[in-house]
Amino acid sequence: MQDSNSIGIVSPQSTHFDAPLHLKSGAVIDSYELVYETYGELNAARSNAVLICHALSGNHHVAGFYDENPKSGGWWNNMIGAGKSIDTEKFFVIGVNNLGGCHGSTGPASINPRTGKSYGPDFPVVTVEDWVKTQARLADHLGIDQFAAIAGGSLGGMQAMQWTLDFPERVRHALVIAAAAKLTAQNIAFNDVARQAIITDPDYHGGDYYTHAVVPRRGLRLARMLGHITYLSDDAMAAKFGRELRNGALAFGFDVEFEIESYLRYQGDKFADQFDANTYLLMTKALDYFDPAHQHNNDLSAAFRAATASYLVLSFTTDWRFSPERSRAIVKALLDNELNVSYAEITSSHGHDSFLMEDRHYHKLVRAYMDNIVT
Repeated sequence: MQDSNSIGIVSPQSTHFDAPLHLKSGAVIDSYELVYETYGELNAARSNAVLICHALSGNHHVAGFYDENPKSGGWWNNMIGAGKSIDTEKFFVIGVNNLGGCHGSTGPASINPRTGKSYGPDFPVVTVEDWVKTQARLADHLGIDQFAAIAGGSLGGMQAMQWTLDFPERVRHALVIAAAAKLTAQNIAFNDVARQAIITDPDYHGGDYYTHAVVPRRGLRLARMLGHITYLSDDAMAAKFGRELRNGALAFGFDVEFEIESYLRYQGDKFADQFDANTYLLMTKALDYFDPAHQHNNDLSAAFRAATASYLVLSFTTDWRFSPERSRAIVKALLDNELNVSYAEITSSHGHDSFLMEDRHYHKLVRAYMDNIVT
């Protein structure tokens, strides 16, 4: 059943950009497509737009449904809709599939107009800064000079931060949720192991698996299983699975025995059916490279000197991949620049995935902040 405040059936849109895009790496993409969805209505002053930035495995389908099947709901459907925390009766909300993605926007599986074949491994590495540049072009296309707010969790929160640095005059509020100003060495290590699982899969073919009509499924499954472990907390896994045996008795073998094993393999299989391996490599590299303080002698406060937005920064107690300590470092840098910032550390048992969950306290905090935004 769809909830009564859902925005209902939605449809994606696509826009083609012919102007060459110069990437941070020095590479150039001659033209590209961006797929996006919109919810609510843009007001006459064009001042009520909210951009939602997706995390590693997210996409443009943020809210609503594609059909009557409740499993087709957007990944933040519990947050966005009529009367919800991000209220589509007040705001015009935009979700976009980032460049390099695998849900319609130009990415490794797309046809390279120079060769007539899939980009494959020739698709250039993209960064958070590159995504922000493309999102700004989309805003121009939609006639939006300034966003009322830009919001995202995890990698999405990094994009919201980068917006306030690259286009300070174009964003009034940033919601930075379960994010960090840079990855720890441990996080980079997790990402590299996930990439190695994909790259060493015999079906990867150096990234050109499209022409071989195969998918590096084993590597993608392992990458997702590893990632999923880091998104959950130990308490959440213990509460949901414990040491429950799938068949009630030990089998003394190496097939699935524990419920947690069954769950992780299910998540891996589902992800391998839905996501492109080359896109996964690109998204994890974008995470690794994000570090706005790097060009300011590793001084995060200096990096935020150009910012003018107001911020809501949220972290979750059991998020060990993007820990509250990382959010507090962001808050300190913002306060060092005398910017308006609200911060909350939310008690949750769900680990990093908390930002996606239905949580009354969390959603009330977001709603209270959004209700105070003047459009």
